[in-house]
Amino acid sequence: MERVAILGSGMAGWGAAHRLHQEGVPSITYDKNGYYGGHTASFKHASGFIFDEGPHVSFTKHERLQKLFAQSVHEKYEVIHARPNNYWKGHWIKHPAICNLSGLPTDLVVNCLCDFIGAQHDQENHIEHKPIDNYADWLIASYGRTFAETFPMEYGFKYHTTTADNMSTSWLGPRLYRAKLEEVLVGALSPETPDVHYVDYVRYPSYDGFVSYLSLLPEQTQINLRHQLVRLDPAAKELHFANGVVAGYDAVISSVPLTELVPMIAGAPPDVVAAARKLAYTSCVMVNLGINRSDLSQGQWTYFYDRDICFTRLSFPHMFSPHTVPPGCGSIQAEVYFSQKYMPMKGSPEDYVAPVVADLKRCGVLREDDKILHTNVHVSHYAQIIFDLERADALATVHAYLDDIGVAYCGRYGDWLYIWTDEAFISGENAAQKALERMRVGKSA
Repeated sequence: MERVAILGSGMAGWGAAHRLHQEGVPSITYDKNGYYGGHTASFKHASGFIFDEGPHVSFTKHERLQKLFAQSVHEKYEVIHARPNNYWKGHWIKHPAICNLSGLPTDLVVNCLCDFIGAQHDQENHIEHKPIDNYADWLIASYGRTFAETFPMEYGFKYHTTTADNMSTSWLGPRLYRAKLEEVLVGALSPETPDVHYVDYVRYPSYDGFVSYLSLLPEQTQINLRHQLVRLDPAAKELHFANGVVAGYDAVISSVPLTELVPMIAGAPPDVVAAARKLAYTSCVMVNLGINRSDLSQGQWTYFYDRDICFTRLSFPHMFSPHTVPPGCGSIQAEVYFSQKYMPMKGSPEDYVAPVVADLKRCGVLREDDKILHTNVHVSHYAQIIFDLERADALATVHAYLDDIGVAYCGRYGDWLYIWTDEAFISGENAAQKALERMRVGKSA
């Protein structure tokens, strides 16, 4: 019987285990934590509040995955009409901001419109002032300079911790809405606009947090928790763990972050190790608060553009499921981003509780008479992939090496992509398929 090892028990790990299970191939999944779920883990506190590791919702269009996720939670899930919004200098703006400029300062709106119309004219007439070499170029060509520099460039700096001219455009996909001129004009003249966000309705488990979607994982693979990988020997086909366990494998599938995986591989060439060091990512300090009221926000999540607001994004878990909080209560998750490469964290994660609370009061989310019933801080060492200009070449070097030694990679930190829940699951399935094909070739050789 083949020994297939899966490193990491998040959404991609489940995708890999699920694909192998369908083929009747048993697998063993290893995770360094004392719980499964990886980046999609949920944490239930004694106070009755549940917080995920970052805001997670499912909006997959894949019917197969919709059915699988629904089956995982016994059809008990919430369907929520998504209403994200934005905050800029005291203004609450419907999302996307480019289609909802009404109510902002007149000179800003006029300049945004003039620049946007100019950018649209140039696109329609194929006038190219300069090639699109980076994210900043793309933003200016798409939205005009005023809007680009006031909104997405500012948010991007807080979210990605580096400037737009240091980023490629390969991560964008549908994430930034490409507005039509009519939509921008209507949104500048009227506060009433149609919903045009790429996310319409989202689904979220009714009970126990987002990790509930992974409830089938233990049925489809053997899970070994508290197994932190310290060495992968591709020649001996062995995995060495910090607890002293050494496990052999016939195929290995990894969602371990490439920056950690490559240095642990016995015999990894210096140029590959150096390439892995160039891969950049953000870390996130999440300040989680439980509040004695639920009417905290009109939107389930909010983007913050002002640099003097310490958090980049807020989400309100109780608006995804009322069962994430005690009755009558609300919850807030504030995200503060850092990166080892561009913006190292100063102080300790707990140091951010007071600034977050102060800024929540300053922008009106919290009132002075609100009671904070729960506070905890969670750090996600790996949050988002930074698509800086060094990424593409470095990633090609790392992936080529892993292909050569037979390590199938998957997930956000294995593929080193900005991918959503369903994409992570499918990434795991694809990695499992690669592993199966490699084993079959080995048998026939």
